[in-house]
Amino acid sequence: MDLGLKGRVAIVAAASKGLGRAVAEEFARDGAEVAICARSAANLKNAADAIRKSTGRQVFSQELDVTRADAVHDFVAAVQKRFGRIDICVTNAGGPPSKKFLDISLEDWRNAFELTLMSAVYFAREVLPLMRQRHWGRLIAITSVSVKQPIDNLLLSNSLRAGVTGLMRSLANEFGPEGITVNCVCPGYTLTERLDELAEIQAKNAGLSREKIFERLGAHVPLGRVGKPEELAAVVAFLASERASYVNGCSIAVDGGYVKSLL
Repeated sequence: MDLGLKGRVAIVAAASKGLGRAVAEEFARDGAEVAICARSAANLKNAADAIRKSTGRQVFSQELDVTRADAVHDFVAAVQKRFGRIDICVTNAGGPPSKKFLDISLEDWRNAFELTLMSAVYFAREVLPLMRQRHWGRLIAITSVSVKQPIDNLLLSNSLRAGVTGLMRSLANEFGPEGITVNCVCPGYTLTERLDELAEIQAKNAGLSREKIFERLGAHVPLGRVGKPEELAAVVAFLASERASYVNGCSIAVDGGYVKSLL
């Protein structure tokens, strides 16, 4: 199916590994020009090289701390200068630490607020005016199923990703008349470095092996397994496409049926 992404310019944040990298690679495979950013210069270079090799397309990459508004501004300006347009922006950031409420410091809350919520604000402020000029755009936030069903010991994520959802739903209302759709994609348990970290913590706390934790996680999913990054990337690519022109203001779970709510 042709998604109409050829020639589009897509920004993907936190794309050096995990879900962000899978999304960037999917965009490149579908013919989009891709710009990626991440904190680790080494990991970012590895990701850009791998995407170029697997897709045959050029990739613009720049080291970036998404908690800095000025850095996000400079990155978006560099992408605009390089490609002359920005059609798609996928906001994404590493998950805040896994802790119980009384173990979370005020500094943890402030850091998570900047990383999870404000990074989405910074990107939205930069790309929406550019999309408005062309009367077309796709703003997509990678959040978590925790916005639909809180996950134990992920207080920071449960709280602040819900804030991202409120932001994106509001932007969908405001910018829909401008030809811009705004949606969220909510990954469930997916095979990424982040899930490895959480599994290690759970294994240590429960006195079990990492493999047993993955078995337990999969047992809670109707499909009987955790997800693959490329499965989420396919949904993001669809939302960024011409085919999804009437999908706006949604939070779509890609979780194998893990969340049991009706909506």
